[in-house]
Amino acid sequence: MSEHIISLQGVTKEFDTKGGKVVALKDINLDIDEGDSYGIIGLSGAGKSTLVRTINLLEQPTEGKVLFDGENLTGLRSKDLNLKRRKISMIFQQFNLLMQRDAIGNICFPLELAGVPRADAEKKALELLKVVDLEDRAHSYPSQLSGGQKQRVAIARALASDPEVILCDEATSALDPKTTRAILALLKKINEERGITLVVITHEMDVIKQLCKKVAVIEGGEIVESGKVTDIFAQPKTQAARRLFFPDEQKMELENRGKTSTKNRLRIVYDGRSAYDPTIANMIMELRAPVNILYANMDVVGDEQKGQMVICLADDEKIADKQKKYLKEHGVNFTEIKEEEE
Repeated sequence: MSEHIISLQGVTKEFDTKGGKVVALKDINLDIDEGDSYGIIGLSGAGKSTLVRTINLLEQPTEGKVLFDGENLTGLRSKDLNLKRRKISMIFQQFNLLMQRDAIGNICFPLELAGVPRADAEKKALELLKVVDLEDRAHSYPSQLSGGQKQRVAIARALASDPEVILCDEATSALDPKTTRAILALLKKINEERGITLVVITHEMDVIKQLCKKVAVIEGGEIVESGKVTDIFAQPKTQAARRLFFPDEQKMELENRGKTSTKNRLRIVYDGRSAYDPTIANMIMELRAPVNILYANMDVVGDEQKGQMVICLADDEKIADKQKKYLKEHGVNFTEIKEEEE
């Protein structure tokens, strides 16, 4: 067993268009461990959908290697590649169900292609309908199902081949918020209870926060930052990550530009119980120095309560240094915001 179930090594993807070559992916290096719930997030046109399609070789990379459990998929013949693909399932934004088949028929479809006897396929399909809590809709057609129910059928179909990996390409983008939360909870349960690796492609940070333990930020076809979701939330290193993780903060920065000082700005991240400690209020009273709160937010990342705040310290450098010292002494995690970040 390889250390990484998926490994992309120097993957570049170019498309030939009428206007010339378009580079969709540039030298992608990405490792995903077995059992991970790994998010890949970026804005529209960043290259994330092309990236996920290279993982199962629906898009052949122009350069580089795609390894699945240590084996180079890019070097396989079509027959061998198709066998490997059975261990990499995929669910889509638009569900991709067969309209002429009912729910159980859709789930049976990949089993039929694999040569599983019909009776065995139907038995397994019924078991999977229970997993996704749809056993009472076994003979409903897609036109008779809601968006959330269609996606549950698609998830059951993805599980039919006993995959090691499920690729989720914007799997909740077509759903309302309540249904999205239910689908994310189901995927999280599948990841945790079955040990199936999830690779989640999305432009929605809430999906990453609710479902993923690790994340890669893609911009302009390049991975610009990657790591644990909690680590990047606490201290994003790139402008792309800050835009995605803290969009409200970016908006607030624009609204406050020119109205407040740009000196001595800090981003404070609170963790766990410290999110409720009145550290800033205590600091103001003890040092008798003002603090301007530009932005504050509470959030849940994974199963952890997180908070973050952007503040502007005193203009006087000596007072500002005392404020920073106070925060450090009280265990407050902060980073200084430079003017180029704004």
